[in-house]
Amino acid sequence: MTMNQPIAALLSTALNHELTASEIEKLIEKPKMSELGDIAFPCFTLAKKLRKSPQSIASEVAGKLSDGMIQEVNAVSGYVNIFVNQQWVTENVLQAVLREKEQYGSMKPAKENVVIDYSSPNIAKPFSMGHLRSTVIGNALANIAEKNGYHVVRINHLGDWGTQFGKLIVAYKLWGDKAAIEASPIQELLKIYVKFHDVAETDESLNEQARASFKALEEGDEESLALWKWFRDASLQEFAAIYELLGIHFDSFAGEAFYNDKMDAVVGELKEKGLLAQSEGAFVVELEDMPPCLITKTDGATLYATRDLAAAMYRKKQYDAKKTFYVVGNEQSLHFKQLFKVIGKMGYDWSRDLQHVAFGMMLKDGKKMSTRKGKVVLLADVLAEAIETAKRNIEEKNQALEQKELVAKQVGVGAVIFNDLKNHRMNDIDFSLEQMMNFEGETGPYVQYTHARISSLLEKGQFTEQAIEFEALGEYAWPVIQLLEQFPSIVQKSFEQADPSQIAKFSLQLARAFNKYYAHTKVLVDDEWKQMKLSFAYCVAAVLKDALRLLGISAPNQM
Repeated sequence: MTMNQPIAALLSTALNHELTASEIEKLIEKPKMSELGDIAFPCFTLAKKLRKSPQSIASEVAGKLSDGMIQEVNAVSGYVNIFVNQQWVTENVLQAVLREKEQYGSMKPAKENVVIDYSSPNIAKPFSMGHLRSTVIGNALANIAEKNGYHVVRINHLGDWGTQFGKLIVAYKLWGDKAAIEASPIQELLKIYVKFHDVAETDESLNEQARASFKALEEGDEESLALWKWFRDASLQEFAAIYELLGIHFDSFAGEAFYNDKMDAVVGELKEKGLLAQSEGAFVVELEDMPPCLITKTDGATLYATRDLAAAMYRKKQYDAKKTFYVVGNEQSLHFKQLFKVIGKMGYDWSRDLQHVAFGMMLKDGKKMSTRKGKVVLLADVLAEAIETAKRNIEEKNQALEQKELVAKQVGVGAVIFNDLKNHRMNDIDFSLEQMMNFEGETGPYVQYTHARISSLLEKGQFTEQAIEFEALGEYAWPVIQLLEQFPSIVQKSFEQADPSQIAKFSLQLARAFNKYYAHTKVLVDDEWKQMKLSFAYCVAAVLKDALRLLGISAPNQM
């Protein structure tokens, strides 16, 4: 329970329940300046309802508020500004963290499913930095959904079908080298894929061959299917190594191809419900406020929309999710608007439970990375370089460190993940390894180092857990306690807004606030309060570790 909840209940009583506690909680603000208070309640929305000015409502409410958790109340310009009783909050918050440890901020299991469709790399193409965003945003969102009490189904909807396979099969037949592909599958397949696009710029017949080749694949041609399966298996093997390094797992790798035998039923249902219209030989679903959704092409071949409709129907039946998130770049926004609209037109109200979690692009030198032009930065190369940089830092600063290899991996990989997740997902990110590996300021290694520093402190001080008294901690503790108190509501908001950056920003704030506390407070002095201060430090470490875990990042005890 955050302090906003009991304060909201008191405000509701003071307002004779004109607003419920949960309605008030949504209106509560944090003042921009700490001298104005810890909590502010604006009275403007009540003015019309109560036929009084916001100022007089604020004055009346302020006069009625009295409780042990409140230190002082002021009515200022239509706001009720509340200073909480710091001792009451401190002892309640720290007691909760000590009791619940890394479970602090977890919601009770809701026994409801949340489906998250993320990562979804294309088979036979390298796992580039462009795929990092969907992968780490989706993984963090899955961890945050679990923390909010949901059972999460993690789906990697592989790009393992579509016209690019027609192109690849044609390219392989023209220029493929079986031995070279077996030795280095992704690199060789990328080479012939790029060559296909180069040649096709002046030879349109190649695109015709590719379309025919994909049609043959859809119709079950044995040679085409064997090549497709070979490309898929080789790619998955290479992807598995990257997922292992990132510490990411999935419950399902059912990609586009999985829905091949499920699409006819969807097309049949659209026809039966009178939703299919013919347009220049193709079949579409007309939509009122956006372009029509293309269901089958003139040659009868299916499209993304057909497969995504089949996937949505299958998942609803299989998992009956309360919410389904599609973590896909914002360039696909129209596709998902069309998809959800078509499902709604089919009469399924669960279309409201589907959400496109869009995100900005990963840019290089201000431009989008492109596989077909061969302009791509490989994620495996970036992770290897990040780990190597972390290793060099460890050699320079802490040669005696045990398990150097493991810590270098945790720090290097953590730096890459954190660099993405500290940004709001809708922002584009310009890829810069140098910036990513800067271990000062707003970085993952800074948060990890703070956790390691506290772990070392606890060891030196021979920490034994003790109930904490407010006066033991000193004046610099209060900003840290305010942040610890906010953690459960940040966990909740980051799920509701599908925004892991809130957790990343919180972890930076908490690390900074603790480092400031530690710089001004003697913790390891042998006095009656030493173990209380160490218990406080332990609370910070537990929450930092959990915040990093939610982002998919390890928290080493030593660095």
